[in-house]
Amino acid sequence: MTSLAESFGDGLRRVLGAKLVGAYIYGAAAFPDDAPTGDVDFHVIVEDELTAGERTALDELHKALARQFPPLGAEMDGYYILLDDARRTSPPQSQMWGRATDNAWALHREHIRAGRHIVLHGPDPKTIYPPATWDEIEAALWGEMAFVETHLEAYPDYCILNLCRLIYSFATGDVVVSKAAAAEWASTHLPAWRRHVELARKSYAGEATEEERAFMVSEVGGFFEFARERIEQGRGC
Repeated sequence: MTSLAESFGDGLRRVLGAKLVGAYIYGAAAFPDDAPTGDVDFHVIVEDELTAGERTALDELHKALARQFPPLGAEMDGYYILLDDARRTSPPQSQMWGRATDNAWALHREHIRAGRHIVLHGPDPKTIYPPATWDEIEAALWGEMAFVETHLEAYPDYCILNLCRLIYSFATGDVVVSKAAAAEWASTHLPAWRRHVELARKSYAGEATEEERAFMVSEVGGFFEFARERIEQGRGC
């Protein structure tokens, strides 16, 4: 991970030069958990719009990282964001890859501002990222719920672990938590679902059998309904 991060930072400086304001890795890679990292979440902050040539060069950089640092090099999941947009509370659009919008912007800001980040380039991100209100955070959490609902059968392990995190965050008001830590919490606080959580952790580490994966696929919908009901009850819905 260290070599990948260093190469990514070096490549960004080479391609973007003075246009590069900051580059930050967040997500699982920035937590101390002894858990596998499925992808590398990042924000790259740029001063001005990217040119066509810069976009092409960045595409080539990501292809090179994928070749040199498998498998994580091919799992770079992030956004290239204008500095002016990064200073706002509304979800920004990326300068790359079809102008994708960071719909979890409030959650990502909270993680980064809480220190769960790795600085590849630039200043303390607190000087850029504004704090999020609970209304923004709650909207982003429900957005995560909607994403999970559409991916239950395709990624049951991810969905179970993310549902643990969502239940935890709504229950405690703490959104700066990893999937691994939330799963540990859920194993204690949701004993009826302990097997589901443990299998999801096993599967996320690439160690689940076909039978165990089939069990998760058959059960993940029930866990989703439980999670939604528990969260709505906690909100007084």
